[in-house]
Amino acid sequence: MTAPQVPGELRTPRLLLRAPRPQDAAAVHAAVRASLPELQQWMVWAQQPLDLPGTAENLRGAAARYAAREELRLLIWNAAGTELIGSSGFHALDWRVPRGEIGYWIATAHSGQGYAQEVAGTLTEFGLKTLGLRRIEIRCDSANERSARIPRNLGYTLDATLRNDAVAANDPARLRDTLIFSMVR
Repeated sequence: MTAPQVPGELRTPRLLLRAPRPQDAAAVHAAVRASLPELQQWMVWAQQPLDLPGTAENLRGAAARYAAREELRLLIWNAAGTELIGSSGFHALDWRVPRGEIGYWIATAHSGQGYAQEVAGTLTEFGLKTLGLRRIEIRCDSANERSARIPRNLGYTLDATLRNDAVAANDPARLRDTLIFSMVR
């Protein structure tokens, strides 16, 4: 299967999901900085956060990968598109299967309001119906109960617990387990 055309934005009743742009760097940088204590617990990339120019460069790369359909990162904004809520999208895309993995993070100021589940549910439906994906995965650290609750609530199946699969994001001396949830059609 070749990569299908993908719109530059999706909407939910409360949110705008939009492909990244370099001019989003200030909003992304500020949200990451304000959320570092929570992000560093689970995200390897948050251990050495980018400066503002690095964030802009990262977004340029993400926009290019989006245009090439190699990775579909989406920034999560409020419905008006004026406040950054977090980031999500499809990673580890393999159009031959076709399959992808949904990842997500929500800025601390917006956590606990159901945004991650709303986004993951929207992306699951979009991935299966519009992109034609046959398998969607959500992976998380087994200790990240809040993240693991999302695929469970959306009807994903726990396919595996990979024991001692990786090092902990915030402690490379400690091993962690990875949960792999999937939705297939």
